[in-house]
Amino acid sequence: MSGIGKGVTTASIAKLFQFRGFTVSIMKIDPYINIDPGTMNPIEHGECFITEEVWKYQPVDTFDQVFNIAEIDQDFGTYERFIGKNIHPSHNLTSGQVFIEIILKERQGEYLGKTVQIIPHATDTIKERIERIAINEQLDVLLIECGGTVGDLESQIFLEAFRQMCLDHPENTCLVHVTLVPFNEMVGELKTKPTQHSVRQLQTAGLQPDIIMCRSSIFLDDHSRRKISLFCNVPPNCVISNPNVETVYEIPLIFEDQGLGDTISDILNLKPRLVEFSPVENYSEWKKLVRDYKQHESILRIVMPGKYTKNRDSYVSINEALKHAAASHGVGIDINWLDTEDINNLDQLANYDGVLLTPGFGHRGVEGMIAAADRAMESKLPFLGICFGAQLMFVAFCRRHLNRNEANSTEINPETPDPVISMMENQREVENLGGTMRLGAHEIILVSGTKIHDAYQTNVIKERFRHRYHISPRYATMCEEHGLIVSSRDVSEKIINSIELDDNDHFCVGVQFHPEYKSRPWKPSPIYSEFIRACLKIRRDRK
Repeated sequence: MSGIGKGVTTASIAKLFQFRGFTVSIMKIDPYINIDPGTMNPIEHGECFITEEVWKYQPVDTFDQVFNIAEIDQDFGTYERFIGKNIHPSHNLTSGQVFIEIILKERQGEYLGKTVQIIPHATDTIKERIERIAINEQLDVLLIECGGTVGDLESQIFLEAFRQMCLDHPENTCLVHVTLVPFNEMVGELKTKPTQHSVRQLQTAGLQPDIIMCRSSIFLDDHSRRKISLFCNVPPNCVISNPNVETVYEIPLIFEDQGLGDTISDILNLKPRLVEFSPVENYSEWKKLVRDYKQHESILRIVMPGKYTKNRDSYVSINEALKHAAASHGVGIDINWLDTEDINNLDQLANYDGVLLTPGFGHRGVEGMIAAADRAMESKLPFLGICFGAQLMFVAFCRRHLNRNEANSTEINPETPDPVISMMENQREVENLGGTMRLGAHEIILVSGTKIHDAYQTNVIKERFRHRYHISPRYATMCEEHGLIVSSRDVSEKIINSIELDDNDHFCVGVQFHPEYKSRPWKPSPIYSEFIRACLKIRRDRK
């Protein structure tokens, strides 16, 4: 089923290869026909992850159309946080990319005289993409996660491509099947029948799993392991328990304890190498990192007002960045999501140690988000606004301090008399919505003496962006007289990249970029770390 944890499982297996000194990377296959997930609603699909690079994707060399791709599946955030390397957006292969390549080649006559079919044309396109990445990046191991569910119609071409790859490269492939083993609390028993049927469905596609990864709320018992081994045609040591845990970063250690790293290495005939000291690839260092995440004396309560609260995966990178920062300060974190469509929810803000105003698009819940920013500023609660959250912080400031009660973003109200947030100049002529925002990593020039400069301790940083609208420089100049600071800009000085309040006793910062995408468990985002530091201070001051 979807949401079972394939992304964390894939990243954890990659970690096992890193513990053994191998060069790894990860691909994700998504069966939807979108070119990328950039236009999908986060409530339906979860977070859209942004890569460091923008890929100029040209489906066919002789075709003029080029797609800018930096918006990819949220699982890539998990991959980067686990393996500690930036992954190129070409690693996210969708059905849309497969089909557009085939159709354009057909129109140009590449298949002249042939009937274009799923096999071999679609499957060959998939295999070529996979093999090209593995060869060009000189990888020891390329892990490929297939999205969707076994038995889904849209996944069949990818499973067929896998079947052919296993046939073409029998010594160089290992198939891991992630499946649910539900725990029936009424009878106190793990149920293996769903796994048996799932494996049988996989076998009908011509694929026999080498490893069966059993997702459950608890550890697998020996009886269930033997039963799955017998009915699913794998040795008992290839049936792996994958339970719920306090922190996902513990999963590689749980797999290692079950001998999974050695088992997969044996299947692929890989001999471990010497691993140099590294907080990313060294087993003992990873073990220390996990211990730090599980040991803490107190817990901070952070509230995240926003509009996509029905799906917690909408903010998965933000959630993880907060956890990274909290662990670095030796505290735990309790994250609470607040639906801003209900203004009455805002009475709860005073109960928290800090407010993080979330990213988003569109008018729904916006007035609640503006009100949340206003209350945080007036009550001096530690505040961090991300992208849309920073823009709405600026709207709240303009309404209160400039007395512009109708100040707004032109995205929300195109007729506002005070367009304090407006579309960037180079976005005004854009017609297509997919892949046309300001995307990828850009240089940011920080103003010395500001909170953001104190956080990063440097004059120039590089962070990732995803936006069409920006803070109006004209209104920002007006706000500076009332205690607002423009703390960073882009290299052209035309785009405001961050704002903050000129108040030493109040951490209140809004950033147009997304620092959470580059936060790592062993190296938290500097601005998230400073936000957590401010939350800790207010917690101590209250005592």
